[in-house]
Amino acid sequence: METTLEQTRVTNLVRLLNPRSIAVVGASADPSKAGSQALASLSGFLGKLMAVHPREREVQGFSCFPSIADLPEPVDLAILAIPAQHCVKAAAEAATRGIGGVFIISGGFGESGVEGAKLQDQLAEICSATGLRLLGPNTSGFINPRAGCVASFVPGVDRLPAGNIAVVAQSGGVNLSLSFLIERLGEGISLAVGLGNAADVTTVDVLEMLAADTNTHAIALHLEGVADGRKLYDTLCKVTPRKPVVALVAGRADIEEFAVSHTGNLMGSRQRTVSALMQAGAVVVETTDELSQAASILARRRLPPKVRNGVALITGQAGPGLLIADSLKSSGVEMPALSDETVTKIGTLLPPMTFVKNPVDTGRPGPTFPQIVQLVAQDSAIDAILVFALSEPSVLDPVKALMPAVDLTGKPVVFGTLGIGRDMDDAMKALRTCNLPAMLGPERLALAAIVLDADSRAQWSLAQQRLPAGVPTGERLAGAFDEDRAKALLRTYGIATPRSALCENRGEAIAAFQQLRSPVVVKIAATDIAHKTEAGGVVLDVRNESDLEKALDRIAKIPTVQPGRVLIEEMALRGVELIVGGVRDPSWGPVVVIGIGGVLAEALSDSMVRLAPLSRSDVAAMLGGLRARKLLDGFRDLPECNRDAIAEAAIAIGRLLEEHPEIAEVEINPLRVNKDYAVALDALVVLA
Repeated sequence: METTLEQTRVTNLVRLLNPRSIAVVGASADPSKAGSQALASLSGFLGKLMAVHPREREVQGFSCFPSIADLPEPVDLAILAIPAQHCVKAAAEAATRGIGGVFIISGGFGESGVEGAKLQDQLAEICSATGLRLLGPNTSGFINPRAGCVASFVPGVDRLPAGNIAVVAQSGGVNLSLSFLIERLGEGISLAVGLGNAADVTTVDVLEMLAADTNTHAIALHLEGVADGRKLYDTLCKVTPRKPVVALVAGRADIEEFAVSHTGNLMGSRQRTVSALMQAGAVVVETTDELSQAASILARRRLPPKVRNGVALITGQAGPGLLIADSLKSSGVEMPALSDETVTKIGTLLPPMTFVKNPVDTGRPGPTFPQIVQLVAQDSAIDAILVFALSEPSVLDPVKALMPAVDLTGKPVVFGTLGIGRDMDDAMKALRTCNLPAMLGPERLALAAIVLDADSRAQWSLAQQRLPAGVPTGERLAGAFDEDRAKALLRTYGIATPRSALCENRGEAIAAFQQLRSPVVVKIAATDIAHKTEAGGVVLDVRNESDLEKALDRIAKIPTVQPGRVLIEEMALRGVELIVGGVRDPSWGPVVVIGIGGVLAEALSDSMVRLAPLSRSDVAAMLGGLRARKLLDGFRDLPECNRDAIAEAAIAIGRLLEEHPEIAEVEINPLRVNKDYAVALDALVVLA
C-alpha cells in the first residue's frame, strides 16, 4: 500500500521526537559554538550519533561527514546548528535524504522581521510538500529522557529523569521551567517539547502523538496564542478521555478590540481559550507551579467521570484543615457530611469535642488514624480523601496509615504534609513508591482535590450528548438588520419574542398601539443605531395615546438615517435579565456567551463562554459559573428562572451561528426569564 503524505508526516514526527539516530549539522570542536554544545548535550544518547561538517572527518570522537547527502543513512533527526540563512537549503537536503525531522538551534526567523519570516515560510513549504517535520524554529528544543535524547542546551536538562508526565509548551523557556518543577516534585518526564514559532510541528501534532504514547500518563500544556483553536478543541476532545491534560494559558491582561455588540466586549480572547479548553475536557490552572502539581496528581490517579464528587478531609491539625476546607468550598468542590453510621464509628475512635462530620479533625494523629481513614473512605458519599498531618515520623507512618484504605476501597487518598525537608525524605519516597500522591502544604493538598474533581466533571460533561455541528443552510443572509428583522430571525430558531409592530411613521404607530396590549415599549428602529438605550431611543411603560405621543416626540429628536421609524412592543412580565449572544472567533469559530444582562452587562462583566454546538450540560455549567447565579433561583422578590428555557435559547444561538457563517455577531440583551419562559426583549444581528 502506498504511503500518503499525511502518514509520512505522522511517522516522521515520531522519528523526530523519539529518534534512534541523530546528525548534528554544523558540528564543531569549539566549545563556544552551538554545534559543539549540541554534541556534548547528546553524549548520553542511546542511538547513533554522527556529525556533519564540510572539512572535518571526526568531531569530539564522532564520525563526521561533509554534507547531509553524504550521511550513511537517513537519520531520524538532524539538528541544524548553522546560521538561519543556510537552514532552508539544509532542510531541503534533509527531506531529499529521507530524514525524519529537523530542529533548528539558531534564531532569525519569524520572530525577527520580514526577511526572517520569509525564511520561515520557505521552511514550512518544504515540510508541507515533503513530509519532513520541523521543530521550531526559535525554541530551546526537546528532551526525551528514555531515549537519552537531550536536544536542548540548558545546563542540567540532561539530568531530568524519565517519567510519565509530558510537557508541551509554546515557549522553550516555559517548557524547561515546567520540566524542572516536575523534577523537584520527584516526578519524571516522558517528553518535554518547546514549540517556539511552530512553523510546522504544532501543539495539535504533539498532543495526537502523546495520546498513543504508553509512557505518558498526563500532559502539561502551555499556550500563548492559538492560531487554529477549533482544531485544537477537536483534538483535545479526543485526547482528554484517554490522557488528562492540564493547561496554563498566558494573557490574563488581554484586552481585545472593541466589537459592535456588548457580547464581543464580554468575550476576551483568553476567556474564549480557557473556556474552550475546559469544554474539551482539559483542566485549566493559573501558574506554572499549579500546572506541575496538577499534572503530577493526574499522572498517578484520575476520578471516574461524574457530575459532582464528594471529597472528605481528615486533618491532624485544625488550622491547616480550615484553610483546606475553605479553599475547596470556594472552588465549588463538595464536602458532603459523612453518614450517621460513619460519624458514630469514628466517634468511638476519637476523644470528645472533635469535629467528625467532614472535615474530620483528629486533634493529632494517633493509633486509630488508619481506622479513621478507612471508615471515611468506605462512606458512600465520598469519592476522594484528603489527609493532612504535619511530619511526625515517630507518630505517623503515612504509608501504613493510608494504604489500607486504598486497598480496601480503591478510592484515591492524597496526603499533605510539611516539615523539615530531610525528615520527610524517606516518607515522601515511600509514598511515591506506593503510588500515593503527596503534596507539600495545605494549599497544594487542596489543589489536588480541586484538580481531581475538575478533571472528573470535565470528562462527564464531555461525554454528554451534544447536537451535531450545524451546517450552512444555503440561504445566505444579506442586508441591514434592525431589531424587528433580528427578532424575526430568532423566532425561526424557536426563541420567543413579545408581540410587536414595526412602524414607519406616526400614523402607523398610533394604529399599532391600539392593537397591542398596553403597556408597551416604544423603541427607535433605525438600522444605524445599534444600542438604543444609550441613544435615548427606548421609552418604557407607555400606557395611553398621550404617553405614546410623548415617546414618539422624544425619539424623533434622535439623529438617524431613518427618522420616525419605531418598533412598538408589548412589555414583558418581570424577570431576571440575561445576555445571550455569540460571535464568530477567527480561531475558535462560533462562540456563545451567557451573562447577567441589561444595560449593566459590560459593567458587571459576569459571563461565561462556550464553543458551539452546546449541550444542555454546557449551559448548566455556564449558568453555574456566573457570580450572580443566585439571581436565577428566586433571589428576594425575583422569580425563579426557567433554566430549560435559557438552555434552549443558548443552544439556538449556537446553531444560528453554525448555520449562517455570514453572521459575525448575534445578541439578545436582555433575555428576560421567569419560571415559565424566556423572551428576547432586544436583538442584534451583525453580518460579516
